[in-house]
Amino acid sequence: MQESTETMSRRSLLIAGGAAATTVATTGGASALAGEETEPQGSRSGDDAGRAKIDVHHHVTAPAWVDWAEREGLVRREELPWWARWDADSALALMDRVGIATAVLNPTMQDRYRSAAQAREGLSVLFEALADLMAAHPGRFAVLGPAVLDHPDVTTWALHHAFDELGAVGVSAKANYNGVYLGDPSYDRFLAQLDERAAVLFTHPLDLPSGPPGVPTVPGIPNFMCDFLLDTTRAAVNMIRTGTLDRHPHVSVVLPHAGGFLPAIATRMQAFGSFCTPPLDAARVRDHLHRFYYDTAGPSAPSGTLVATAGADRILFGTDWPAASADIITGFTVPAVETDPVFTDRQRRGIYRDNALRLMPTLRRDLMPAPVGDR
Repeated sequence: MQESTETMSRRSLLIAGGAAATTVATTGGASALAGEETEPQGSRSGDDAGRAKIDVHHHVTAPAWVDWAEREGLVRREELPWWARWDADSALALMDRVGIATAVLNPTMQDRYRSAAQAREGLSVLFEALADLMAAHPGRFAVLGPAVLDHPDVTTWALHHAFDELGAVGVSAKANYNGVYLGDPSYDRFLAQLDERAAVLFTHPLDLPSGPPGVPTVPGIPNFMCDFLLDTTRAAVNMIRTGTLDRHPHVSVVLPHAGGFLPAIATRMQAFGSFCTPPLDAARVRDHLHRFYYDTAGPSAPSGTLVATAGADRILFGTDWPAASADIITGFTVPAVETDPVFTDRQRRGIYRDNALRLMPTLRRDLMPAPVGDR
């Protein structure tokens, strides 16, 4: 059944991060997002790292996939949100302005498939488009393979294709599927496959499972403002509660938006963990907080809290482009790292580049282009 215009409009906020939606909605599309709103502050990192950043949180909606999805009746082009009007030129313009050498692409709208067969066909279109994009711009883009956990057999096929044929540096998954959060034992087959590959799992929030997609839980407050952060937090707490990282110790999990509320409630979890089922002891909570990775896109916790919770070597640079516009990235995201007195120059270099290279070895330095400012 086709979605109504109102429903599609509500869905347009599903992937937005931080405060991006309010600012970007008036720009009219991805090309406008790369406009000359503000300039990023200069790098304090002391070397080329500030001009050779790795952006681990960069969304992509491949135009070829949109063409296919429109033919399949999965989207209406005229009702697509701004972040779905992605084009390589706008992305590269933003990357050059901010000093991003490589963006790790996280495909959007991969939760719309009506059947396993349709999911496999759509993913095939997506993978071909991503391969063409990487070939056209060597070194500028890396990709994540999307997990469609509604269709486990398709996910198994997709993981093989993404890692073994496309050269994906990790895999992306939603925080919950139909109210079942990551960490639930029903996902153990998927996580075991990642564990065998020592793979990196990037999580991403959507709406909380308590209401219709895109409908604000609290009228007047868009869900990406608070609910997305809670969605991430629930997934993280559930993974801690169920011992997911103990059962699958070779999987590295990246939490977006600075881990949602997780750093802020770290002490609360240690104090009240005994009320969980099974009970959580404080040492277990502390251990797991240091085992996650956290990106800087739309951060919800001050850097001091995040550094104290996880350590600076677990923080990765992320922008949330194009849901976060150029003015948000240059006015908030980059300055948050550049000007924060908590970070040392070494820690800043790690956040911008080195931590991602350690986490994802296929992003090794000899595959990177020269720093943007030197070309």
